[in-house]
Amino acid sequence: MAYITLLSNVTLMAQNVIINITMVAMVNSTDHQSQVNGSTEGLPVDSFGGPNKAPERLPARGSGLGGQFALWEKWIPPHERSRLCTIALSGMPLASFIAILLGGLICQTYGWPLVFYIFGGIGCVCCILWFVLVYDDPVYHPWISTSEKEYIISSLVQEVSSSKKFLPIRAMSKSLPLWSMILCCFSHQWLITILMVYTPTYISSVYNVNIRDNGIFSAIPFFVAGVVGILGGQLADFLLTKSFRLITVRKMATVLGVLPSSALIVALPYLNSSCTTTVALLTISCGLTSLSQSGIYINALDIAPRHSSFLIGASRGFAYIAAILTPAISGYLLSQDPEFGWRNVFLLVFAINILGLIFFLIFGEANVQDWAKERKLTHL
Repeated sequence: MAYITLLSNVTLMAQNVIINITMVAMVNSTDHQSQVNGSTEGLPVDSFGGPNKAPERLPARGSGLGGQFALWEKWIPPHERSRLCTIALSGMPLASFIAILLGGLICQTYGWPLVFYIFGGIGCVCCILWFVLVYDDPVYHPWISTSEKEYIISSLVQEVSSSKKFLPIRAMSKSLPLWSMILCCFSHQWLITILMVYTPTYISSVYNVNIRDNGIFSAIPFFVAGVVGILGGQLADFLLTKSFRLITVRKMATVLGVLPSSALIVALPYLNSSCTTTVALLTISCGLTSLSQSGIYINALDIAPRHSSFLIGASRGFAYIAAILTPAISGYLLSQDPEFGWRNVFLLVFAINILGLIFFLIFGEANVQDWAKERKLTHL
């Protein structure tokens, strides 16, 4: 289930990224040769999603994440959530790595239409695997062993049920643990958007790196992020077996995914002695951000497992507001102050992330909230 979901996330995110890689070729070229040049030249700036392209793709990504967490409600035992969820979620940075690295190469060698055929074909294969192998409840899965089925059901018996779910909207709107998760997701998305949209432009503008090398430099951090995310999930569940409190693990993962990453971003303008140093800092920063997958990004399963799919959809929808605001505000700062614009952009990232992190550290919880317990739902 985890690896099929990983493949789904790779497909979902890669199809978002390749639109940006191929769009320049499609709109700026009239023949095959100009398509090749256009697609390559557009890669560093647009390959991660520009401000005018991101909103049209957000609904698909939000519904994809919400659907996954609807599965995890019934499938993942509490002490295996970190490792399995991070395996699935790591498909997104790995997709960026694959699409950025291969998209321009395919465009250059065979033309931009083949990019859609390849990644679209992968999506069709993923759909077939999903329809055949994925079931929304282990009870109905035809190939699961009896022992595994009983283990999963018994581990979740206190959290989920087959009864109809009513959303306690009023109680949810007053829940500080829920809002702390949402606001921290918002601030972290601001950091991720900067890493996606502006760091390739930063490398190009500061060091005048050629287009091809910039594309490679832009892809490497996302490979590291995918690997670190998986390892972080393994570490989080290992700590739980060593009697660490769940909320301690969630907050540790979030701190490690937010604080060092945003601090390294702030250090970029002051440690710009070489392109190699900058790329190394960006790679470490991007890699560490994935540790938050074991923190805020699966916290919904802790505080409200019965409603986690709705909460993830809502929190990601709120977080994607940052994906819309970030390019507009960052672009304004860069245009108003050419000398210190990058410094101001990175300081703003740091400030927003620290505020979101502090709010989560103060109000974040990992126990099932009263409004998410079944006994409360009978009164709504």
